[in-house]
Amino acid sequence: MKVAGLFAGIGGLEVGLARAGHEASMFCEIWEPARAVLAARFPGVPCEADVRALTALPDEVDLLVGGFPCQDLSQAGRTAGIEGKRSGLVDQIFRLLDARATPWVVLENVSFMLQLDQGRGMQILVEAFEARGYRWAYRVINTLAFLPQRRNRVLFVATNTDADPADVVLVEEAQPPALTTSLDEQAHGFYWTEGVRGLGWAPDAVPTLKNGSTIGIASPPAIMMPDGLVVTPDIRDAERLQGFEENWTQPAEAVARASLRWSLVGNAVSTPVAEWLGGKLKTPGLYDSARDVPLRSKGSWPTAARFDGEHRWAVEISAIPVWRSRPALVDFLRHPGKPLSARASRGFLQRTERGSLRFVAGFQDRIRAHIEAMSAQDAERFVRIAAE
Repeated sequence: MKVAGLFAGIGGLEVGLARAGHEASMFCEIWEPARAVLAARFPGVPCEADVRALTALPDEVDLLVGGFPCQDLSQAGRTAGIEGKRSGLVDQIFRLLDARATPWVVLENVSFMLQLDQGRGMQILVEAFEARGYRWAYRVINTLAFLPQRRNRVLFVATNTDADPADVVLVEEAQPPALTTSLDEQAHGFYWTEGVRGLGWAPDAVPTLKNGSTIGIASPPAIMMPDGLVVTPDIRDAERLQGFEENWTQPAEAVARASLRWSLVGNAVSTPVAEWLGGKLKTPGLYDSARDVPLRSKGSWPTAARFDGEHRWAVEISAIPVWRSRPALVDFLRHPGKPLSARASRGFLQRTERGSLRFVAGFQDRIRAHIEAMSAQDAERFVRIAAE
């Protein structure tokens, strides 16, 4: 299919779809660093700046995709809801569909939108599609199915054709290997900026990569290595944890500070998730209606659901469609990480000691040992500088 990518970011959806055989016809992205990446990685594909200035999509477009802004939907963001200033831009999608109804639409966003304001955002979304004659299906998909990153995102698929979107997004389900953890053998990801509450930790994986600050303050996770060293990963490994080639976002440095690459990566759609979806769009499965269960009329939305043209159904299916083999996180990382400072580590430890998050036995002791090691290095560095 020919694809129009709105709110394209650095092209995560489009990269994955291209790997499955689909082709980007146009982009729309307003943030200059992301536009620099798109220009370098998709040469020749036009990119409009402001979705509000678009009058219509090209006639050749079969598939409209968009990871519409999540700042007002994210648990870590403003939580203003789908009608917030940024996330409310989804209205532009319906304006364009009213001008020309593309056969297929794929939207991606944070899973917290299913709960926010008792599911009001999802209610608005599905009503808008149903009013335009689209059937829809959605499912929370976890990047962990493909890569060592725990990242749950809603994939929403709608069509006004005779096809069933449930055959695309609500097929395939895999059983991941049993979760085990060993501090001596595995790397463990966590956010050193948390500790009291938040995204917690991830054995043999990193928690959800976040977008950081739009003014360039990076927000990388920390990783405790099997030898006890605690590091923040290199941006090139962060790109790979989203399924991009390393240095994918380097072109952004021509127009913005290098630290903004973390925001670009954290905002992106995981490319293997998009590739899996692209494969299902190309060769659909067959949805098993035995998964249907009654959908509550009010409150938070389930992790998967569908509309068959007449009725809405909740769907019992996991966030793991397949399970792709991958190296252990400690082997996945190609570049040396930056040791987490004693100050940052000490702040994290203090928060864990008064918070409710639970960690495997010995984890906090290793943080204490890391603090001692980093403090000793700081002392040695001070003595050396003083001597000079």
